[in-house]
Amino acid sequence: MVSPYEKCPVYENETYLLRFVEASDAHELLSVYSDEKAVPYFNSDNCDGDFHCTLLEHVNGMIEAWQWEYDRKGFVRWSVIDKNIRHAIGTIELFNRHASDFFDNCGVLRLDLRSDYEQEKIILEILSLIMQSAFELFECEMIATKVPPFALERKLAVEQLGFTASREKLIGGHDGKIYTDYYILQR
Repeated sequence: MVSPYEKCPVYENETYLLRFVEASDAHELLSVYSDEKAVPYFNSDNCDGDFHCTLLEHVNGMIEAWQWEYDRKGFVRWSVIDKNIRHAIGTIELFNRHASDFFDNCGVLRLDLRSDYEQEKIILEILSLIMQSAFELFECEMIATKVPPFALERKLAVEQLGFTASREKLIGGHDGKIYTDYYILQR
């Protein structure tokens, strides 16, 4: 399989398209990252800053940072496009995490969606697009995604994909901070 950093794969079904994030997505992603109801669902563990943005220039800066990380093979960030309305309604990030904790050689999956898309059926449909190839694509033995306790629809969706709650803590690489609420799927 070709490295996602050599050629970013595109995934789609009748309703959703996942493709590499583009600068032209900024206006539409502003509606995601300024959505106060959506912000608590975002996983910014071990990231610099938070993802609540109310200004277009901040979203532009995030996209530039995501593209820079991609170029240095840090992670891949896809825009999630609702094909019915032809708008970006969120993003997905994936990378293989190398660390000295339980989450070593682990694909960390981050899903940021507009709050009106935070529904079990939608989350399941979007994640199903990428999960089939995630292990091979990122050469990992486990996928982990954060599911806060209040994210009931998200929990139902990831459980349908086979994820289970982990008691293990993710230890931040920057400052050793402890992060919880991860669900894992073993290869």
